[in-house]
Amino acid sequence: MVTYILRRLLWAALLVLVVSFVTFVIFYALPSADPAVLRAGARSGNQALLESIRDTLGLDEPWYVQYAQYMERLLFHFDFGFSYRTDAPVREQILDRIPATASLVLGAAAVWIAVGIPVGVVSATRRRSWIDRIAMGATLVAISAPVYWLGLVVLYLFADDIGRFPLFKGSGSYVPLTESPAGWFGSLLLPWLVLAATAAAFYARLLRGNLAGVLSEDYIRTARAKGLSERAVVWRHGVRSAITPVVTVLGLDIGILLGGAILTETVFNIPGVGRLAFSAIRGADLPMIQGTVLIGALFIILANLVVDVLYGFLDPRVRIG
Repeated sequence: MVTYILRRLLWAALLVLVVSFVTFVIFYALPSADPAVLRAGARSGNQALLESIRDTLGLDEPWYVQYAQYMERLLFHFDFGFSYRTDAPVREQILDRIPATASLVLGAAAVWIAVGIPVGVVSATRRRSWIDRIAMGATLVAISAPVYWLGLVVLYLFADDIGRFPLFKGSGSYVPLTESPAGWFGSLLLPWLVLAATAAAFYARLLRGNLAGVLSEDYIRTARAKGLSERAVVWRHGVRSAITPVVTVLGLDIGILLGGAILTETVFNIPGVGRLAFSAIRGADLPMIQGTVLIGALFIILANLVVDVLYGFLDPRVRIG
């Protein structure tokens, strides 16, 4: 297992290198704005200043030299450079935004797991009953609702400042956990529910389909013949076998969202990595784009590594293989 993890970590480093190269080449080959003009701001008409900025940033060097210098700073100093627009360190800006994104994603993940898994199990064990039909109908509606539309509807109905039924106090702008735990919870409750709605519905349908097939296997009938309770058969044997695809999707979802839940963060005014990346793309801020893309890629790669390790605990056949 240790050898496998080390091998995967080496592949992860290679993938991050490839992502950084592709991102750099794309924005070098298709420039949308002159970085020197962005850095100069209101003084962009001063040609001498622009040349000085290009020399300072190394923009007059060939692209491969710029990339080599960037990777040297990144690998040896974990330095993502400075924003072309604000001249602030990219690393510090990303690290400042990660807690807000992590609070949003991990809280929403807890909600969609707590809702999606039980609903999927109940629907699989009571197929074609009225409970199953209602649950699957509700999941279809939740999957069909776009996140940005659902977020706006929830704000219109329940937010304490504009809602018609203001049930959630403190559901306006994001409040850091260190500032006020109660305010933090209140500001994230609606975003958690909105972000978790689609995921919970998808997980419920995925688990229902997998578990329905598993419960018809021979070893499940054997477990029942041995006198095990139905609850033990379903949860200890059925769910453990059927949940592997759910764990795969969970790892990918968390990794992708940690890289930036742009729509949810925008609708609910959450200062996370997603909004930072969106602003950087709009402003052609290459160092910030590279930093957020690399952080997102790193989260996805690590999430996949964690999922692969969990497979060994969920299914002994994977560990033996």
